[in-house]
Amino acid sequence: MSKKMITVQDVADVLDHSLLRPDITVDELKEGCALAAKYRCISVCVRPSDIPIACEELKNTDVLVTTVIGFPHGTCTKETKIFETKDAVEKGAVEVDMVMNIGRFLSEEYDYVQEEIAAVAKAAHDGGAILKVIFENYYLSPEQIIKACGLAKAAGADFIKSSTGYAGGGAVLSDMQVMVDHSEGMKVKAAGGVRTLDDCLKLMAIGVVRCGTRSSKTILEDAEKRAAEGNLCLP
Repeated sequence: MSKKMITVQDVADVLDHSLLRPDITVDELKEGCALAAKYRCISVCVRPSDIPIACEELKNTDVLVTTVIGFPHGTCTKETKIFETKDAVEKGAVEVDMVMNIGRFLSEEYDYVQEEIAAVAKAAHDGGAILKVIFENYYLSPEQIIKACGLAKAAGADFIKSSTGYAGGGAVLSDMQVMVDHSEGMKVKAAGGVRTLDDCLKLMAIGVVRCGTRSSKTILEDAEKRAAEGNLCLP
């Protein structure tokens, strides 16, 4: 069976260029936005206070502005997450990545978790934004990932996402396959450890449609090289 050939833009269309490091300066933020615009990444994912800057830098491009809610531990209150979401949307974010309350999930307080996701989903959707729910798979078994998928679906999430990138592990391929298999129509985003083009292609091949990464430049330069050689394809 022949491998599926893809384009450089196909790769760029899955990249949420991550600008979430706590030490990123304003100049570095602007440079990151310029890089995302140059390579036509689908999105930049920025810290909440950086939304206005990112919106200004990307106003004449097609690059979307994404931010994070309850980041990175997910342990702030539901009311705080709702406020963060409304504030982010008002400032220009069109996608929000919310960290699930991992402690409450591991405590099997599933009603709490679902109600919180539903409230944040409503806040996002009321503002015309979409919601991604971050599970932090590093702390979860495959069975727990399946349970989290069900809660996110019932709560009205648009995407489910593997990781913040700040736990001990990230987008493990086997975990991502579980998420894809139990996504129930939601889209799937990988984050944490997506550093190379091959990482990205393996995830795309199983049905992941977004990859959060700091390594967009490296990934897309490699994609350009392989495309020029005629061998940019899914594994």
